[in-house]
Formats: sequence, structure tokens, C-alpha cells
Amino acid sequence: MTKKNLKEYFLITIGIILVAISIEYFFAPNNLAAGGVTGLAIVLNYLFPYIGVGILTLIINLLLFAVAFVILGGNFGKKSIFATIELSVVMWIIEEFLNPFAITSDLIIATIFGTIISAFGMAIVFNNNSSTGGTDILAKVMNKFLHINIGISLLIIDIIITFFAAIVFGLDIGFYSMLSVIILGITIDRFIDGFNTSKEIIVMTKKENEVKDFIINDLSRGCTYLKGTGCYSGKDINVIYAILSRNEFIKLKRYIKDIDHKAFISVRESHEVLGEGFKEIE
Repeated sequence: MTKKNLKEYFLITIGIILVAISIEYFFAPNNLAAGGVTGLAIVLNYLFPYIGVGILTLIINLLLFAVAFVILGGNFGKKSIFATIELSVVMWIIEEFLNPFAITSDLIIATIFGTIISAFGMAIVFNNNSSTGGTDILAKVMNKFLHINIGISLLIIDIIITFFAAIVFGLDIGFYSMLSVIILGITIDRFIDGFNTSKEIIVMTKKENEVKDFIINDLSRGCTYLKGTGCYSGKDINVIYAILSRNEFIKLKRYIKDIDHKAFISVRESHEVLGEGFKEIE
């Protein structure tokens, strides 16, 4: 296993722990079936209380793994199996040894904080080409073939599950579950955008060679010369174009300030960059 894969599995584990915490300490104790397989498992756990939410989650997800392997490819399937089994195991450990309880009985607080924690965890998992299983897999299918955002895909699927919650637990719980699903769908995409945000920069400076060398040698990034002409001076200039991470841009900005405080820098945020040095094209 490569260093990159180890990092991905470590991050997936962090995300899974966050999702499990949100379920066991915010959602399940308050009967908030906030969509997804875990939401369905919470409903089924109410009907069959002798089967834990973690075990029910695993059983349901096993029925959906064929979709991940056949449609999304083996790599996604392997990571999804790991994440789903791990989620069920972490939930089981919490249920058996850590005595899960409602951190708050206030449904508004439970809905908001439980959803934010879950969304952050799921965004970490998604960002590493994996899934927490179940409807996440179906959302990934919709994202791949229909080009619908993962968050919106989850929203469509999970709304159906919240109807079951309303039938079993009543309209109040159903509405809070629906609210959680809506917040989750929006928040996941925002977190993923935040993880992948890069800085797209254009630099015009008299110290173009120094800036170019700093980007290539010190930041280990590529850059491109764009040919330009000054409208006022009429002189030909080399415009430097590059895409950097936030930290890399901060370093570059400081460097340019030190060597040419009259340089011109234009910066835009890019929410997805694919290719060498960034996220793989899939």
C-alpha cells in the first residue's frame, strides 16, 4: 500500500468516526432518521429494538455493494467496503462499550450540530473517493451519470427515507429529519469545495524569472508564460499563470512582496483542479 493510500484510509477513518458520533449521540437517541442507510436503520431499530443500529446499517449496506463494484469500479468499491464496515464497527463499539446517549434532547440543537458533524465527516470520506455506503453509493452513481452534485443527489434519495421517519415517529420528528437532510445536502458540497479550493493566479512583474524559479523550485509547482502587451507602454511582457494551494499562494505573495512590491497579482478561487499535482482525473 502506497503512502498516498495510507493517507486516504486514515482520512476516511477520521470521517467515519465523526459520522458515527453524529449518529450515536445526536440522531439515534432523538429518533432523528436523517436520511441515508443509517436513517433507515434508526427507523428499523425502533421496530426491531433487539438489533443495533450499527448491525442494521451493515446488513442494508451489504445489499448495495454490488452497485459500487459494477458501476463505480473496484477502487471505489474497496474503499466503500472499508468505510462501511468501519462505520458499522465504530457504531457497534459505541453501542456496546461507550453507552450512547443524547448529548442534547433539544431537537433543534441535535439537528443542527448532528448534521454539521455528519456533513464534515462525510465530506472527508467523499473527498477521498470513498463512501459511507448505502445512499452515498447511489448519490455517487447519480453524480457520475447525471452530473448532479453529490449533495443534491443525497437530498433526492434521502427525502424519501424521511417519510418513513414521519410515519413511524410522527410529523415533528419527520420534519426535523427532513431539515437535517436539507442542511446535510448543502453543507457537504460546501465542505468538499473548501477542501479542494485552489488559487488561480496571474502575476505581472519585472522579476518574472525570479518568480518563475520560486514557483518551480521552492513550491514545486508548474507555471505558464502568457504573452501580453502593456496597453499604456506598448511593451511586450510575460504574464505568469499558475494554480497553487492556499499555503503556497501565501508563500508566493510574501516572496513577491520582498522582491517587487510594485508587481500586479490577480487571484481567483478555483473549486476543482484536475490533473498532475492535483486531484486525479476520473
